[in-house]
Amino acid sequence: MLTIDGSAGEGGGQILRTALALSTVTGKPFRIEKIRAGRPKPGLLRQHLTAVKAAAEISGAKVTSAELGSADLTFSPGTVAVGEFTFAIGTAGSTTLVLQTVLPALITASGPSKLVLEGGTHNPAAPPFDFLAKSFLPLINRMGPTVNAELKRPGFYPAGGGRIDVSITPAPQLLPLDMLERGAIRSTTARAIVANLPRSIAVREVALLGRLLSIPEDLLIVEEIKGAPGPGNAVAAEVVTETHAEVFTGFGELNVRAEAVATKVAQEARAYIAAGVPVGRYLADQLLIPMALSGAGKFRTGPLSRHTTTNIDVIRMFLDVSIDLVEEPKRTWAIAFAGASS
Repeated sequence: MLTIDGSAGEGGGQILRTALALSTVTGKPFRIEKIRAGRPKPGLLRQHLTAVKAAAEISGAKVTSAELGSADLTFSPGTVAVGEFTFAIGTAGSTTLVLQTVLPALITASGPSKLVLEGGTHNPAAPPFDFLAKSFLPLINRMGPTVNAELKRPGFYPAGGGRIDVSITPAPQLLPLDMLERGAIRSTTARAIVANLPRSIAVREVALLGRLLSIPEDLLIVEEIKGAPGPGNAVAAEVVTETHAEVFTGFGELNVRAEAVATKVAQEARAYIAAGVPVGRYLADQLLIPMALSGAGKFRTGPLSRHTTTNIDVIRMFLDVSIDLVEEPKRTWAIAFAGASS
């Protein structure tokens, strides 16, 4: 049984999610200690507990100490099952992070599956649905599986209540991705959504993004959500290049002006455009597991976050894979994968 220090490196919930994902794929059991030890609320929160239970359900795992606040647990998986599953967090915890946990096993499983995920869909500290649908899943589909995600209703913090439906047709072997050059930028779109809040908030956000990123008026989109469980606001800039789309998202907060939220999104989009790399820092994190499972491929990205390097350390514990990190000029990095086997 592998022993994992949950406080190592970045020290967040990603260590647990990566371990769960790769344990279900490889069948290797693990024990994790000091889960999220450095966080203000250490141990398992509800979204982490849902991820543990989701991974256990699809793999028939035996789990010990899976309870709220637990600082350690053991996870011993069985055989990955396919079919229809519903995973409800019960709070505004991130549905996309729960999906991140079970997706690697289900895109390499023996048959198709359908998931219903209930909770938060637009969370500040997690990949929002827009990123999932526009940036990440199209690249997963390019690797061989077919994964479709549909936003049935959005869920914002703190009310939650969102729902995502996901259908998955797996591939027997994941194909490698080669993303070393970005190519030209084809379009940039701004989209803002509001739920139980004035439409004017979204209008101000997309108007400012339009000015800061030179977006044509017909690509400034405002969406009002009716009947949401609670109030919420999200604004995103989608930058479409020759290789894929990158999505940069901001979230409305109490006592924070709409213009401040939009400005931060514009700054992230501008930084990505100026860097000239194909893969943004959030997408780099998301691509590590599927590319490691494919056993081949490479991509270029910007400066490596501690989140990324910690994730790589956990992947190396489970997979016999070479992950080469090469620093290039202008603070860019090339990440290459070779020789994975489970």
